[in-house]
Amino acid sequence: MDMTTSYMGISLKSPLVASAGPLNADLDHLKRLEDHGAGAVVLPSIFEEQIAREQALLDDLMLAGIDSNPEGLSYFPPASAFDFNTQSHLELVSRAAAALEIPVIASLNGTTDHGWIEHAVDVERAGASAIELNIYFIPSDPNVSGAAVEQRYVDVVGAVKAAVRIPVAVKIGPYFSSPGHMARRLADAGADALVLFNRFYEPDIDLASLSVVPSLELSKTLEMRLPLLWIGILYGRLGASLAGSTGVETAEDVIKYLMVGADVVMTTSSILRHGAQHMRVLNDGLAAWLDARNLDGPADIRGRLSHAKIHDPEAFERANYVRILQGYAHGHRGRHTRHAT
Repeated sequence: MDMTTSYMGISLKSPLVASAGPLNADLDHLKRLEDHGAGAVVLPSIFEEQIAREQALLDDLMLAGIDSNPEGLSYFPPASAFDFNTQSHLELVSRAAAALEIPVIASLNGTTDHGWIEHAVDVERAGASAIELNIYFIPSDPNVSGAAVEQRYVDVVGAVKAAVRIPVAVKIGPYFSSPGHMARRLADAGADALVLFNRFYEPDIDLASLSVVPSLELSKTLEMRLPLLWIGILYGRLGASLAGSTGVETAEDVIKYLMVGADVVMTTSSILRHGAQHMRVLNDGLAAWLDARNLDGPADIRGRLSHAKIHDPEAFERANYVRILQGYAHGHRGRHTRHAT
């Protein structure tokens, strides 16, 4: 069976991709993912704040005491002359690219188009096959308009694309007034793929300490409904690849993403729950499902149930929402009637 797929123009042996997660910083774990059939791996993110902080520390060290000696100004070149990077992250990229046969995708997490983007050039030089740009921006300032937020995303994508030659995927959240239009803007800005969707940090409240506390829960299958909707709508309408992310636990979840049009399906939570060997479970389950239906590979089902190809596209639209609510109300009344008799 031909399980290969194309993602951002890169050939993968499987549509299953291990998305960015803490375990992906371990080279042995990455090798196990490859052995169990991962088509590609995404390394843990490096954050804009980390790069900016290290640059500030370097600047402080370089400038400390330079006025104490008239020759001090010549001790160091300007900070801008340094090819600044986070060395440990680049070493991970380099070691993973050398050790694995599957593509290694570096992840950059940022919100501005400032100097940290130079790090994209560094990861390209280190051997990354592509970059996943995770734009994680929560517009907490009520004075910032939706248009300004969207423009920030476009500017970041444009800046990264201008800096590198390798493909760039963009991982975004669903919270735009018009996700379809935003997806097109990102593709027009040069995004080679869209990863749908990012899971935003949602804090909890500790009533004992009366404080806001971090809260991170692994994704569940139910959460895949929203990316399923938008991948199904966007399939065939953009010049970019589509990646399904969030809620992948079983082979059936993988199949659903492919059916609505995903080029690849990404998972972290299921790997954290079950270990790298779960990648084999997902691959084997997909292959068995396809084989049972005499299909040659994922390409035979990709997009079959997308908005563009199904006989009833209203299943993706408001009309279906109305039918669901009316159907529920009718069934609810029927149950009450039966109980009353």
